[in-house]
Formats: sequence, C-alpha cells, structure tokens
Amino acid sequence: MIGRKQEIKKIDLLLNSTRSEFLAVTGRRRVGKTFLVDTLLQEYYCFSMTGIQNGNTQTQLVNFGIKLSEYNNTPSPQTPNNWQAAFLQLKSYLKTLSKKKKRVIFIDELPWVATARSGFIQMLAHFWNDYLSKESHFILVICGSATSWITKKIINDPGGLHNRVTEIIHLYPFTLSETNAFLKSKRLRYSYQEVAKIYMALGGIPFYLENLRKGESFAVAIERICFSPTGLLRNEYNNLYQALFSNAEIHQAIVAALASYPNGATHAEILKKIGMSNTGSYQRAIQELIISDFIIEAIPFGKKKRGIFFRLIDEYSIFYHRFIKTNKKYTSGMWQQLSSGQSYKIWAGYAFESLCHKHIDVIKKTLGIGMVYTEISSLRIPGIAKKQGFQIDLIIDRKDASINLCEIKFHAAPFSIDKKYYNELIQKRQRFIDYTKTKKQVFLTFITNLGIADNAYASEIVDGEILLEDMIKD
Repeated sequence: MIGRKQEIKKIDLLLNSTRSEFLAVTGRRRVGKTFLVDTLLQEYYCFSMTGIQNGNTQTQLVNFGIKLSEYNNTPSPQTPNNWQAAFLQLKSYLKTLSKKKKRVIFIDELPWVATARSGFIQMLAHFWNDYLSKESHFILVICGSATSWITKKIINDPGGLHNRVTEIIHLYPFTLSETNAFLKSKRLRYSYQEVAKIYMALGGIPFYLENLRKGESFAVAIERICFSPTGLLRNEYNNLYQALFSNAEIHQAIVAALASYPNGATHAEILKKIGMSNTGSYQRAIQELIISDFIIEAIPFGKKKRGIFFRLIDEYSIFYHRFIKTNKKYTSGMWQQLSSGQSYKIWAGYAFESLCHKHIDVIKKTLGIGMVYTEISSLRIPGIAKKQGFQIDLIIDRKDASINLCEIKFHAAPFSIDKKYYNELIQKRQRFIDYTKTKKQVFLTFITNLGIADNAYASEIVDGEILLEDMIKD
C-alpha cells in the first residue's frame, strides 16, 4: 500500500484494543477509503454491505438481507421489515461467532443506506449501545464519501451516537511524493515534470491515477481520460457532486464561481457571481465543501478574521472548469492544441502555486525549518493612486523572527532573473516590509519546477531555492 502510514497505525491499534471500537472513515469520493478498509480489515469481516445509491429503504433492506445470507450461509435471504428487525437478525448471527478474535462489521456508503425517515441511525445507535459496545471483540466500521453528512449525523450526532465513535480516519488525496510512488508501483515511467502536470490536472486521487496507461505521455493520457467521448473524467464532474451532496446545485455554483477566481474570493464576490443572498443553504454548502476537501478558508497575512477568502483546491474541479467544460466537442489532438496556448500557461502557474501550498511541510523541511512554528498565508495588495500594488504567492511567517517570501514559478525552462525582475523583487520586498511594518528578517525564496538560471542577479537576490524534485523525493 502506498502511503497511509498514520492510517495503518490507527487500524493496528484498533485491532489490538481490548474493547470494541467504532471507526468512521471519511474522505473525498474516489480517494481510496474502501480500498484502505478492505486491504487492512477484510480478513476480519464478519459482515459487510455497501449502500445502494438512490435506493429507497426497501432496496437497502433487501440488500442487507442478501449480504447477511452470504455471511451466515442461509440459502434463502430474508428481507427484514425494518431496521430494528435487521439489526436483530444481525445480532443473532453475531452471537454465534467465536469471541477469540476481532470481528469487523463494515457498512460502506452509509449515507446511502440511511434513507430519510427510515430509522436507520437510531437503530444503528441502539445496536452499538445495547450490544456491540458491551462486548470486547468487535470493530464497527462506517464509511462514506459524503463527509459532511457523516460528520453531522454520526460523529457530531447529539442523540444516541453522541461521542460513540472511538476513532476517525479522514483520508486525504496522495501527496506529490505518494503519487510518484503510486505511478512507479504501476510501472508507469514519468519524469518529475510529467508527474507534477498529472497531479496539477487530476490531483492525488488514486482512482483517477489508476487509469493512466503504460507508454502514454501526460498529453496523450489527459486527452484520452478527460476529452475523448468515452473518457473516464469527461462526465465525472456532475456525478462527483451529485453523489456527495443533497441539493448539489448550490455546491456546484460555488465551485464554478471559485474556479473563476484562482487567487480566491470573498463571500461577497461568490454571492455576486452566483446571484444568491447569504442564506443558510449557502452557508451550509460552503461548510460542506470545506469539510469535504474541495475548498479552503484562508486569511491574508496579518489578518485575523477580516478579509477571509475561499479558494478552490480540488485539482480536477479546477481543470474541468478551465478546459473540459468548455471543450465538449472532441477533435483528435485537442489537448495538444489546448496545452500550447496561453490559457494553459496561466492555469499551470496557478495550479503549481496550489500544489506548493499543499506541500508546505515538505517545503519547510527542505528549507531546514521543519520544526519551527509557522503561519502560512499569501498577500495581494491592489494599487491605489500613485502607490503601486504587489502580491506574494506564499508567505511563511516564522516564530524564529524570520519570514520567507516565496515566489512560485512554473516554466518550460529554468527561470531566469533579469535586471528588471531583480529590481521588481527588491521593490516588492521593501513594499512588504513597509506595508506590514515587520521587524523580522525577510528572505526571498524561489520555488520552481526547473530551477533558477545561474546568473549574478539570482546569486544576489535569492536567499533560498526549492525545486520540484525536492517535493517529489520527500
């Protein structure tokens, strides 16, 4: 298994526990939740079922009866009348099993099982409180891509499940380094530059990465997967959001709005873009998108609450809105043509910046400040009257009285600092010092995909350099 070291440790602790455990596994759709649970716990399964998308209560109960018959070897599946009867049947079967080893009950895509007014949540709570928790050999595992739903209905349930979950695993996409390792494990040979481009378009989503083929370049793979009529990700976007959220139209509208603001947008800007007022449904959608790892809430440098803005960080969603959505009429060679244009260069710059923000721990480690407390932000100051504005892609504000101002560059060749840009950097650093009134030491740090061309200007102005390969080799 690639990565997932902390998750493996957590599950090992559950297997060695002297009490029954209740594990909730959450994470974005396609991120590998079921694979993780199956790989580490399948040998301990005594019952498992997967919810049926858009199935009503009767459909879910029939599915339950069929799965139970597979485990207790009943020739004719019995469909329970309701969830109270279903858990009674399950309890009767579990009591026949030996208590000498851990037994795992796995309910996958639980939000699909718990249909409205079915009573499933109440009966699951009763099943845990009345039976499983009183034994010492069970692990109840629930899983689902609707992270916000599980957080609200299970983890933060004010009723019978309040504080009952004993462990939570929130599965994140692969890092750049894990993505590289995953591709190597599939015997796919990509350069560091190609790995970065793949990550910038698809993110570290195992299911998406699985569809890359041996011998394909980045350009060929992206055209086949994202643009061809049978491409896996050509129509993934709507399926992705509809499967995760109720009334997903609001979520999709927010995502579409943020896709047009690469540097992020405030509530006011989002609401104006989507033509809504600041209602409860909008606020719920924003929070659900944050919990589900699609957007982040960010605060500009030196601010506390004022100036909060939101950024879309899901690579596939950004790529979809930038390229796939507007190029549905497929022609052979489409992506090669698109990737040679200015729109691609602009997207690549922003995508690489987002990649760097996601790998701040590796950047800090490479700079030798891995153990120093830091606050991460960015800063964009618009120009007014005769006063010129400035922007800084990434700011690492350190507790050791230092600040790294990071310039992030994604170019087709080593980035060259000429006299004009050298002077701009000096002015930018001074504007930052004047604007923030900081007394800290300010370093200029460059993060690039192919490095900085060696010249006198670079030697003079650059205090630190991070290369793409530093982030991949970690």
